[in-house]
Amino acid sequence: MLVITRREGEEVVIGDPSNPIGVVRIASIKGDRVRIAFEFPRDVSVHRREVAEQIVSDAVTDAGECEVVVTATRPGEESEPRKSESNGRHPRTTAGRHADAASRSH
Repeated sequence: MLVITRREGEEVVIGDPSNPIGVVRIASIKGDRVRIAFEFPRDVSVHRREVAEQIVSDAVTDAGECEVVVTATRPGEESEPRKSESNGRHPRTTAGRHADAASRSH
């Protein structure tokens, strides 16, 4: 784990500095609260830990007895294409949940 110190307004570049994957910026610091801004492409998921754990838990529940395989690659490496089964719902992200809720009749 890399631990660094940053002041308000300072940034951390993720990936190759000449072509970064994204940037993390310290937006503000007030007391013991730190606001962090993430600038990543839309196809890169960024979640709070508790949301990420819920997504994994939901995937295991949805899969039933199916095996869940998570693969990670470094930028520039190729991974094998994976088959995904879609149930027609939005991806399990905060934005997807809001979209699901907005499309339901109340």
